[in-house]
Amino acid sequence: METSGKWFSEQITPDLVMLYRIHNIAYSGKTRYQAVDILDTDTLGRCLVLDGKTQSSEVDEHIYHESLVHPALLSHHGAKTVFIGGGGEGATLREVLRHKGIERVVMVDQDEQVIELCRRFLPHHHQGSFDDPRVELRHEDARQFLASTDEKFDALVMDLVDPLEGGTSYLLYTKEFYQIASERLNPGGVLVTQAGPTGLLNYSECFTPVVRTLATVFPRVTPYTAYVPSFITPWGFALAHTDVDFSPPRSEDVGRRLAERLPGPLRYYDGVTHQGMLSLPRYLREGIEAEERIVTDDSPVFMV
Repeated sequence: METSGKWFSEQITPDLVMLYRIHNIAYSGKTRYQAVDILDTDTLGRCLVLDGKTQSSEVDEHIYHESLVHPALLSHHGAKTVFIGGGGEGATLREVLRHKGIERVVMVDQDEQVIELCRRFLPHHHQGSFDDPRVELRHEDARQFLASTDEKFDALVMDLVDPLEGGTSYLLYTKEFYQIASERLNPGGVLVTQAGPTGLLNYSECFTPVVRTLATVFPRVTPYTAYVPSFITPWGFALAHTDVDFSPPRSEDVGRRLAERLPGPLRYYDGVTHQGMLSLPRYLREGIEAEERIVTDDSPVFMV
């Protein structure tokens, strides 16, 4: 973490830095896998920072987590079993558990210390979700778990840190991993992953190659975006479906399914929001069309 006085700086692109004021450092240290900082700010509330990258903030974490979880689960006819890769804050788990039909969630995050820190310092995020009896929490490598288990799931939700060189997650964005993941899905199953920034200056860094790579494994891939203020840039997600005839639900379908499956309204995501998230700007549509890179174990993608 880089601080100067009471300011935190984070590099967004090689030529762009985000700077915000902090008034307290709740925690700063290193686990076996990564550097962890939990910062209190006036603008964003309490923030989780891993390896110098802001993962979420109290003010807007609901935008990211609702965007990651609900389009995927509402695209399924009625998911009962869900796998979560990563998601140490517990907020992705929180959103999955909102769905009335969920019977079992296996969450695999290898960094046990991060989860314990999030339990202690980020109650706003997890809201007790770790203690739900439907949850099995495991501390191991998500790829190795999926490669070795016989269990299958209705949905796989990949809430991963960015693919950084020397980091913990870059092999969870490759064609080989997506092939493993596809074999762990029940018929009609869905996979969703965070896919990096989608701003005009950085969309090709991760987003377009990940979308292109998913399309080599899954018959239907739906890319979409949401603007998360604490990330500075629009953020990308990719939903992959095992059904060749899949098409994303319409705005009215989303509204109806939310009312049927959740106990109450969400803060960000609804039918109208859904329609906007799937309406990619021209530069992203053209960028995906032009993308030729396939991410593999031998040729991974790395972000700055």
